[in-house]
Amino acid sequence: MTLLITVVAAVIATARWYSEKSDNMNLGILCFLFWGASIMWLADAIFEYAELGAAYFSPSLQDMLNDTFLGLAVVALALVIWIIALLIKDPKGKILMTLKKQARV
Repeated sequence: MTLLITVVAAVIATARWYSEKSDNMNLGILCFLFWGASIMWLADAIFEYAELGAAYFSPSLQDMLNDTFLGLAVVALALVIWIIALLIKDPKGKILMTLKKQARV
């Protein structure tokens, strides 16, 4: 489930990044975060399948629920990292403009 959630997030972020005419929102960072997580979960799935065999394809409901929460947590963490990177770069200059406006007051 974690692999599925991160791959869906990676595909959505990549499609959004590819459709942008200019990458002023740093969507490339978000793509790298999601695809990196997807590769990590793919490696985890391969090693878990090697360990469990066919039982890998019949997880319990508890395991699926835990994997879903973990996948959502990974997506949320990647979004937080992306927002921090976006705030640091400030591509539209809104933070700098707000700080200058407050300094004048």
